[in-house]
Amino acid sequence: MKTAVYPALDFLKEELSLLEQEGRRKPLRILSTAQLPVSIIDGKEVINLSSNNYLGLAAHPKLKEAAKKAVDQYGVGPAAVRPIIGTQTIHKRLEERLARFKGTPAATLLTSGFTTNVAVVQTLLDNENDLLVSDELNHASIIDGGRLSRAKRFVYPHRNIKALEEILEKNAAGTRRRMIVTDGVFSMDGDVAPLPEILKTAEKFDAVLMVDDAHATGVMGPNGRGTPSHFGLTEKIPIQIGTLSKAVAAVGGYVASTKEMQEILYHKARPFLFTSSPPASVAASCLAALDILETEPSRIERLWKNAEFFKGELKKMGFDTGASETPITPVIVGDTDKARKFEGMLFAEGVFALSIVFPTVARGRERLRTIVSSEHTQEHLNQALSAFRKTGRALGLI
Repeated sequence: MKTAVYPALDFLKEELSLLEQEGRRKPLRILSTAQLPVSIIDGKEVINLSSNNYLGLAAHPKLKEAAKKAVDQYGVGPAAVRPIIGTQTIHKRLEERLARFKGTPAATLLTSGFTTNVAVVQTLLDNENDLLVSDELNHASIIDGGRLSRAKRFVYPHRNIKALEEILEKNAAGTRRRMIVTDGVFSMDGDVAPLPEILKTAEKFDAVLMVDDAHATGVMGPNGRGTPSHFGLTEKIPIQIGTLSKAVAAVGGYVASTKEMQEILYHKARPFLFTSSPPASVAASCLAALDILETEPSRIERLWKNAEFFKGELKKMGFDTGASETPITPVIVGDTDKARKFEGMLFAEGVFALSIVFPTVARGRERLRTIVSSEHTQEHLNQALSAFRKTGRALGLI
């Protein structure tokens, strides 16, 4: 068959050329196995330090078995959005289970963490007299949700409570609704939001506090219930967002909040109204994952033990791990070319750690982002550290 040619899209070649010049164009890495501590990526067996599979559940037998049974009972997909006929009994079971797990009156299931953030911000802040104040390092989905809302938008410097208060002092008066949004754990730096101080500020200005706990679900707090639980603030933080695609190892997002919030999202949230439901097999594996979170706390203990060891050894070598205080551990390089070289050299040594460059992080803060899991063994970690030492020295980083 003759290859089609579309002259109207020639501008894309120019855009790709620009990405090439900036060092931002790179091929997708292709995974040939499940997300395992040692995976086959681009045909090579490597220690995988770039997966969000914090607790090793992506290939857990209980999750796979639950998914298979759900396919037999419910089929492979819902073939409908949830408000039409896409809500199956297992979706409601998962919502009820998530609410109990998070300690909230209700929870609402959506197809991804990204669409969940967009849904909440866009739905609640639908008036030009609303106000959204967001941490500068919040996830892109929060930024896009703000753009799709009708609210006035302000960004405060990362974790800067004084600046947050100053923005509200100047702009809160006369607004209809006020919302402060923060990640619980920040995905690129691995630091934690100062939720007690942010909550006090929210209460002072009668603002709704929304916490995106994507990288905290299954990681922070008792049994992985998240940063509000970690700080003992579950009953005071009105909106908790989470993803089911990281530690829970499936896909989807949820809003843990009130029953009224659930009803509003059911009726008004465009990503809920116009996106097909998660397959029942996904919901079933999430339910199995929650069982494990509540009955196998040793997984979370192993995760933190591995993370503290790995982070500590990188620091001893002289690497800059930034402000990380969670299993997300950046290795700051500060240069796009050097970060790309670092990734490639490590890969050649049998370790995969993804390079992160502008615009995902600021210029001068380019890095490798590493995430260890509960299932990495001491041998895996020692091998990875040896590769970091060798390549770090070769690049003049340590």
